[in-house]
Amino acid sequence: MAVVLLVLSLSATELVNARQIHFQNNLGYTVWIGILAHPGKKTLDNGGFVVYAGGRRNVNVPDNWGGRFWARTGCKFDGSGRGHCVTGDCGDKLHCTVGHMPPASLAEIMFQLVNGLDFYSVSLAEGFNVAIQIKPSNGRGYQHRCGIAGCVNNLNPSCPNNLQVRKGKEIVACDNACNAFNTDADCCRGDFNSNEKCQPSDTTKFFKSKCPNAYSYAYDDTSCVFDCENTDYDIIFG
Repeated sequence: MAVVLLVLSLSATELVNARQIHFQNNLGYTVWIGILAHPGKKTLDNGGFVVYAGGRRNVNVPDNWGGRFWARTGCKFDGSGRGHCVTGDCGDKLHCTVGHMPPASLAEIMFQLVNGLDFYSVSLAEGFNVAIQIKPSNGRGYQHRCGIAGCVNNLNPSCPNNLQVRKGKEIVACDNACNAFNTDADCCRGDFNSNEKCQPSDTTKFFKSKCPNAYSYAYDDTSCVFDCENTDYDIIFG
C-alpha cells in the first residue's frame, strides 16, 4: 500500500508541475512539428507529429524541460514513418531524433532556467521557412517581460535572391547567411566568435527589419529573448 501511495503521490506531483504548450497551425496547409529536447531532457511526443491546417494540439511539458520546436513543410512519410520534408527535415523520419536541416524558423523554450523564470525566443539565425510566434497563453507571470517572441511576416516572397530556397518555381524558405555563404563573419566563428566581432550584415538586417522580435544572427540577443513564469505557452505557425 505504501508503494502504491508513493507512486500516486509522484504522479500527482508530475501533473501539478506540468505545463502545456499549445500548437496552432494558421498557415492554411499541413505542417509536421519537429521537437528536439536539450541534452538530458525528456523527448516530447516521440519527437514530432502532424498538425493539419487550422488544427491545434496540446503537449504536456515538465517544469524543468528545455528544447526547440519547428515546422516541417512538404513532408511525405510511409507507413513506417520514413520519408522526407521539403523544409525542416530531421533525419528523414516522422519522429525527430536529431536536429533540423536549415533553413527553418526555430522556437526555443527553457522552463525555470533561472529563479523560476522561463526563457523563450524565436530564432531566424538558421533561416526562415514559416511565420512563427511564442506567447504566454494564460496571462500569469505578468510582472515579468511576458512578451510575444517571433515573426508574424512571411519572408519567403521578399527573400533576397541569393538566399532563396526553391522547389521548382516556389520559394519554400529563406536561407541564413552562414548556411548560404559559409564565411567566418557570417557564421560568427573563428576570429568573429564574440559579441564585439560578430556584427549584423545586410542579410541579417533583412531578417531583423521584418521580424524585430526574433534572433537574426548568433549574438542578436538584446531584444528577442523573453522571460515569464508560471504560465502555459502558445506556439502559433502562420
